[in-house]
Amino acid sequence: MELSTRIMIPKGDFSLSYSDKLLLLGSCFAENIGQKLLNYKFNVDSNPFGILYNPYSIASAIRILKSNKEYMAKDLFQYEGVFHSFDHHSRFSSTREADCLQLINSRLTSSRAKLPTTSTAIITLGTSFIYHLKETGKPVTNCHKLPEKYFIRRRYELAEIAKICDNIMQELLVLHPQIHVIFTVSPIRHWKDGAHANQLSKATLLLAIDKIQQNYPNHVTYFPAYEIMMDELRDYRFYADDMLHPSPLAIEYIWQHFCESYMNKETLQIMKEWEKIQKAINHRPFNPQSEIYHKFILQTLLKIERITRKFPFFDSENEIKALKSKLI
Repeated sequence: MELSTRIMIPKGDFSLSYSDKLLLLGSCFAENIGQKLLNYKFNVDSNPFGILYNPYSIASAIRILKSNKEYMAKDLFQYEGVFHSFDHHSRFSSTREADCLQLINSRLTSSRAKLPTTSTAIITLGTSFIYHLKETGKPVTNCHKLPEKYFIRRRYELAEIAKICDNIMQELLVLHPQIHVIFTVSPIRHWKDGAHANQLSKATLLLAIDKIQQNYPNHVTYFPAYEIMMDELRDYRFYADDMLHPSPLAIEYIWQHFCESYMNKETLQIMKEWEKIQKAINHRPFNPQSEIYHKFILQTLLKIERITRKFPFFDSENEIKALKSKLI
């Protein structure tokens, strides 16, 4: 007996492997998927500007990454004793101007080093509403809790969003002519917009992605995270306490669907191997000083050595330290 409406998810036209270089940009959902990929040691650059909610900010982030721009004091503003950038999430903000600039520019440097080899991008769109500074008309990525009087807020029309998404594709194709792009719409509802306005916003994003998919059939696929959340996981037990964000269980469920769609058998097998290693690291033995447990640790270290020899970019330094500390 089926107890939910099942979303039919087609197998992706391409598969992700550990040799892929991944760039994730977008909303909180991009963060969730990015963290999952990082946990499994994929080669990932996740949200170098922090969380980006709207397509314009994502397109702008890609342009800045491809440029030689270095952020300077004139690019920041101060509000209530904290320095911010309108291009960045508040995770880059600081009470010291120098620290804010250092966080922004060091992240840009590391991301730019990875950008030329990016083979797959995962773009998560959150909203069609975009805030503009009244003083300059500049669209902003984050309002940083400034009063509404400083902004003009507008929902972009389908043609505008589609054009922005097309710009995203053009920028990425110049970067890598064979790039694959997975578009998703964030399942997180923007309730401050109101129920109806949120639906109009999400519908605009969905229609724009559909147009881009038609225009770039060899490069673009769509993963239905929004549909899975709205239909398969419509029960409120799959939501966090705010009743808007997906719960950890829902994120894990959507992640499993994502893996089924885009991971090939070899990749899934490596992921299983790494999962066993993680469980071994987290294992709490009855007797930590026993010879059997020490052998268990040495075998786990050997498994890490084998997997890192095959995939040198695996950053397993913390795991190795954790295991070796248990031998002392």
